[in-house]
Amino acid sequence: MGLFDKLFGKKEEINPNHIYAPMAGEVVEINVVPDPTFAEGMLGNGVAIKPTDGKVYAPVNGTVDTMFDTGHACSLISDNGIEILIHVGLETVGLNGAPFQVKVQNGQKVKKGQLLFEADLAAIEAAGLPTITPVLVCNSDDYSTFNVSTGKTVTNADVVIELGK
Repeated sequence: MGLFDKLFGKKEEINPNHIYAPMAGEVVEINVVPDPTFAEGMLGNGVAIKPTDGKVYAPVNGTVDTMFDTGHACSLISDNGIEILIHVGLETVGLNGAPFQVKVQNGQKVKKGQLLFEADLAAIEAAGLPTITPVLVCNSDDYSTFNVSTGKTVTNADVVIELGK
């Protein structure tokens, strides 16, 4: 790292066809999610994260399409048109927003790594609900290649989905 990189910070290179992990945790195949809507790809293909931290970060540069009022899920559209859904836990909509703190709003431009919302994982578990978090590409049929990286522990610095046209 050169002197100017140290002073001004090196700009992070973001591949527009990569989706980074929105949460820290273990990445698993989407088909292990105990909900057929996610596991069978009804909303799109993707991965799931067994989170170790409740902070949810933007996995791409893009725009918040829908930040759900209950704070349990967020959809984004990347700058190059990838439609992404991040859904923290299962059946968490029924918690009426109690364990979630929203940090963004609909239509807001976001950068990869920006905090979108926070989830109190202990409160979700105390309500008897799983915290497993599906990360889906809702327009996955638009891509000729769809590669996922599972079976490892990740942070927002790690790619979990690679797409190709």
